Amino acid sequence: MTADAAELNRPLAAAATAVPALAVNGVSHAYGARKALDDVSLTVPQARFTALLGLNGAGKTTLFSLITRLYDTRQGSIQVLGYSVARQSGQALRRLGVVFQARTLDLDLSVMENLQYHAALHGIGWRDARQRALAALDEVGLADRARDPARKLSGGQMRRVEIVRALLHRPSLLVLDEPTVGLDVTSKSSILRHVRSLVSERGVAVLWATHLLDEVAPDDAVVVLHKGRVVAAGDVGNVVTAAGAGDMHGAFVALTGAEPGPETA
Repeated sequence: MTADAAELNRPLAAAATAVPALAVNGVSHAYGARKALDDVSLTVPQARFTALLGLNGAGKTTLFSLITRLYDTRQGSIQVLGYSVARQSGQALRRLGVVFQARTLDLDLSVMENLQYHAALHGIGWRDARQRALAALDEVGLADRARDPARKLSGGQMRRVEIVRALLHRPSLLVLDEPTVGLDVTSKSSILRHVRSLVSERGVAVLWATHLLDEVAPDDAVVVLHKGRVVAAGDVGNVVTAAGAGDMHGAFVALTGAEPGPETA
């Protein structure tokens, strides 16, 4: 392993483990008369994979927009590693890496240019940014694509570059909104495996929003969001037991009254 790769793999969660990576307390948000989130509270522990599970329209993307401060939080509070997103946004957002559901790479720039632009926004110098980017691209098998225009990448490759970009400034919390939507099975598996390795090997906290039950592992923490409300939260085993079900599929049906489609079964 190179020195750059060793540095990349160092533990990132530097704050006291008693402080949640993410704390959402009493958050509500409405679009006119329609309430998208209703008194939502949840926590994401440090160095843990937490799945935010809900059908399309449950409010996951709205919640991510509030966490990342695309929307102002008008009711309730959100903290990243103890820093208020509303009142201490600079300190909070420096500790946060984000992968949105929609593709956000500039397709006319090269992979490296996309990464260096993001690094510059975080005050990372050109040389350091390049070293970090090359080491991270090597980890995901894309070092040989650094000079290629982003538009030449496949969907799965674009998503891997977006994850690399989100981690360049070495955040303690990574949030991903439906990151495998539209990808083939092999790409989905590769990305999920890589993100889980960030938790186990580097101590990154992850909030993974999905409507796919097969992306939730038995040892995960899980938050079930339904029609803008948190209907269950905790370790998978505890949520399943509390719902009186035999597995997460049964628990989801019991909690939401909704039968997952074939894609989530």
